[in-house]
Amino acid sequence: PEVENNYVHLLKCCKIYFYFAVFSASFPSHFTGYIVLISLHWLLVKFRIHFKILVLTFRALSGQSPMYISELLQPYVTSRSLRSSDQGLLFVPRSRLKTTGDCVFQVVAPKLWNSVPLEIRTVDTVDAFKKKLKTYLFRSAFA
Repeated sequence: PEVENNYVHLLKCCKIYFYFAVFSASFPSHFTGYIVLISLHWLLVKFRIHFKILVLTFRALSGQSPMYISELLQPYVTSRSLRSSDQGLLFVPRSRLKTTGDCVFQVVAPKLWNSVPLEIRTVDTVDAFKKKLKTYLFRSAFA
């Protein structure tokens, strides 16, 4: 986890320096990275990772990804009829290892997918899904 945090910090710094390099701006004395991200409508690194995972999950569920990715995702099936049975939820497998087991795609993707609102999960096209998802994650990140 410490190495992972170092990479996330490095990516944050790169995004901020990229902004100032592209727009030939100088660092203001009251500079905060959030202002830059909000003005460019960029997601925080953590939410950008969630965005990528959720788009890959959407493509897998709609048959637009390789079969080996689709096979990692299982629909949530109940033994009796519940209101949640028609919401397109995914089964979240239990992991034995807290540190690395919870970071694998087949555990993280269903957790993230189930946390996204139903109106975003039921969108038809990838472009519409990306647009709604980015707006949702942006609001979550900067609320």
